[in-house]
Amino acid sequence: MTNQVLIVDDAEINLILFEALIRRMGDCEPIKFTDAVQGLAWAQTHDVDLVIVDYMMPGLHGIDFIHQLRATKGREDVPVLMITANDQKQVLYRALDAGATDFLTKPVDKVEFMARVNNMLQLGASRKVLANRATWLAEEVRKATVEIVQRERETVVRLSKAAEYRDPETGAHILRMAHYSELIAKGLGLSLAEQELLLEAAPMHDIGKVGIADHILLKPGRLTADEFEIMKQHSTFGYEILRGSASRVLQAGAEIARAHHEKFDGSGYPNGLVGEAIPIFSRIVAVADVFDALTSERPYKKAWSLERAAEHIKASAGIHFDPECVNTLFSHWEEALEIRHRFGEAASHN
Repeated sequence: MTNQVLIVDDAEINLILFEALIRRMGDCEPIKFTDAVQGLAWAQTHDVDLVIVDYMMPGLHGIDFIHQLRATKGREDVPVLMITANDQKQVLYRALDAGATDFLTKPVDKVEFMARVNNMLQLGASRKVLANRATWLAEEVRKATVEIVQRERETVVRLSKAAEYRDPETGAHILRMAHYSELIAKGLGLSLAEQELLLEAAPMHDIGKVGIADHILLKPGRLTADEFEIMKQHSTFGYEILRGSASRVLQAGAEIARAHHEKFDGSGYPNGLVGEAIPIFSRIVAVADVFDALTSERPYKKAWSLERAAEHIKASAGIHFDPECVNTLFSHWEEALEIRHRFGEAASHN
């Protein structure tokens, strides 16, 4: 690979000397400018492996040249060798502060010049290798993260299906209520990351039903008081199944499973939480879950009309449901209807 070496010096004799020395090193292509402004423009628009720049030049002196070069995106680490006739330390300090990598004073010793140039080219090459390595590692991490997320999503789907096999609710219900939940979260102003997390975690809200006996879970009629007490345990079962995971999705799922039957007025279960003491994800899921359950047909009941379900949900705001969650759902009514249409019962078989 040929190294591109930019030489900027207003003295033609210096350009000739430095060019000859650079060519003697092999694998180097010198690019020369007597005009510092033109040389800077070239460096800002071309790949360069080393910049050799004079300190005293008309129009744009070396320190300003380096400042502007360093301010250019992608040129922050290009090695810069400053040549100066001034050996005062203050000038050298200013050059280093501006971003010079190294410097030489005139008259330039040829052997020292070639040694410094060679070292700086090797330094630049090493930086490129490290940068490429860092880019490769970042891409590998990205790929691994995508794979982990995909596995996590598959786990959620399979866990949700496990509950689905024991519950008369359908897969389409899970899809709809999860998307209703995402819609409400968006309307409440939750971050995009929180919206996506809720979409992925909401389907696990009833995973605890795997621990409820069939004669209670599948009973077509109204549950007795004792049977209802047993049914209520599914929220705690779901929490116990999911809690303690390192996965943010399963952590969110555990929180939702435990608290999505809490009521805003404190009359819910399992802990009788009141108002904003109920986690926001659970407050959102409570609205989404009940709305879809009411408007869906089951073997033991007919579907309510959208109007009747809407009236019930609105009437329960502040009692069963968080009023903000209720208002948000119905202020995005057209989007909710689109979700209902998109994830019809046929979706559970796709």
